[in-house]
Amino acid sequence: MHASPSRHRAWRSGLFVAAWGFAAIGSGGAAEDRDTGAVAFINERIASAWAEAELEPSPRATDGEWCRRVHLDLVGRVPTREELRAYLEDRSPAKRDALVSRLLGAEYVEEYARHFTDVWTTILVGRDTTNELVNRPGMRQWLRRVLARNMPYDRFMEELVTATGATTNREGVEGFNGATNFLSGKMEEMGVDNGVQATAKTAQIFLGLQVQCTQCHNHPFNKGKQNQFWELNAFFRQTQALRRREGGDDVRYVELVDSDWAGEGGNPQEAELFYELRNGVLKVAYPVFIDGTEISRSGYLPATMADGTPYGVNRRRELATLIRSSPLFPRAIVNRLWAHFLGSGFTKPVDDLGDHNPPSHPELFGGLADRFQEQGFDLKELMRWIVLSEPYALSSRGTRRNRSDDPSRGEKPAFTRFYLRQLTAEQLYESLLTATEADKTARAEDAAKTKDAWLSQFVVAFGTDEGDESTTFNGSIPQVLMMFNGDLVTRATSLGGGGFLDRIVSSDGTDAARINALYLAALARRPTAQEIKSASALVAARRGNVAEALQDVWWAVLNSNEFILNH
Repeated sequence: MHASPSRHRAWRSGLFVAAWGFAAIGSGGAAEDRDTGAVAFINERIASAWAEAELEPSPRATDGEWCRRVHLDLVGRVPTREELRAYLEDRSPAKRDALVSRLLGAEYVEEYARHFTDVWTTILVGRDTTNELVNRPGMRQWLRRVLARNMPYDRFMEELVTATGATTNREGVEGFNGATNFLSGKMEEMGVDNGVQATAKTAQIFLGLQVQCTQCHNHPFNKGKQNQFWELNAFFRQTQALRRREGGDDVRYVELVDSDWAGEGGNPQEAELFYELRNGVLKVAYPVFIDGTEISRSGYLPATMADGTPYGVNRRRELATLIRSSPLFPRAIVNRLWAHFLGSGFTKPVDDLGDHNPPSHPELFGGLADRFQEQGFDLKELMRWIVLSEPYALSSRGTRRNRSDDPSRGEKPAFTRFYLRQLTAEQLYESLLTATEADKTARAEDAAKTKDAWLSQFVVAFGTDEGDESTTFNGSIPQVLMMFNGDLVTRATSLGGGGFLDRIVSSDGTDAARINALYLAALARRPTAQEIKSASALVAARRGNVAEALQDVWWAVLNSNEFILNH
């Protein structure tokens, strides 16, 4: 249904923003002016796009839905019953702002760091736990440390791109630097094509560019040229990923080092590499950034001659400097985080920016990237702006006025509703632990190993040049069987061990109150009258065995679509 002319004019004049109260979101007294301004900017740009497309947004999400959503997205799990109760009972008009401040603050810093360690580990090194060239505990340790102190994103990138040292802190290993695990599995120890994966993933993650296809030929659909891939690859040619072995061929750890490189022609003062065109012609490449900026061709690391004249260059450090100065750098992370919170980026895929793939909201996209850079690449501030914005606050239920807004069908996203998405495997794991109040007192590294073992059952590695992998955690048969019969769900729904379900069964109150507690724990809402009626029928079918009936209800709730979706 199209908007009436008068209403359409109201939208265009900005009255629509005021009528829906967008500017009020995130404008509590505790918020900084820049936060309020950024949130208002998002809301105004989104509302303008709705007006242009003659779309109307869905209603707001309920308090319970929003509380569950923001816990999943910021700390990687559903809220506890106590957290949900406190939020629902809060009558302050600024309670959303207050909750976001708490989740991003000191009280939840360990859970925030744990969640985004999961997110960034997957982005940087994938979920494959069998790669002996990557030490996942080392990667996690570094990530937890820098995320807990909210390292600025430009420094975050620089430490990963320029890292040297050992991938592990095992006994007897010196020079541990967990950041080396980003590149350790993407670099050949020696060889002609050293750094192919490093080139592709660095461009993809930090610049939003998919350059992997251009190593063999010019890209057929965008402006990517073969020479640009190898010119970018040249920045990694001083770097070696040395395999430190023990007992035969087993790799104990990898040591990432920078050293002088003589080039493939043997002239370190002008160290070149060669690549082959499809017609067999050999071409030469030197380190040149994607925007055409050239650096010294020297293969020597920085040093000083006897007369005091400096010479040489550290190519990876120069690369980090060029990435930081590129306008694509803030855009790439803004697009990635927007997709993390809203279910769709401004482009699809999020790591494929360029003229061939125009964003859905160019002014908003560019403006957010500029603001993010201006306030010092603060990831938590960017997250705060997004989760306090109006599109994030909307219900996931579509209406007849925004039914066409469906990116899953290939349409450009309009963000008139919150797009349903499945929990990640990590979110589901943590949510099962939270909903069942399972013991989480184990050491962080032990808990991470247990989680990795659980997650590994879904990983499918393709073994391509880019180290691609996929996951069967997508509603497929392996996932369904795991949820129905897996050990984690079996333990979560067991009786007799003094766990969560036993405590609910033995609690005071009516059967309806116990069922209510199960729904709040898993779904952040109370059961409907029909759900209470169905659960009561189960009690009757169990001939009054309340414990077994509640076990059936709990199993059904944990295996419901509603539990495994972020909505």
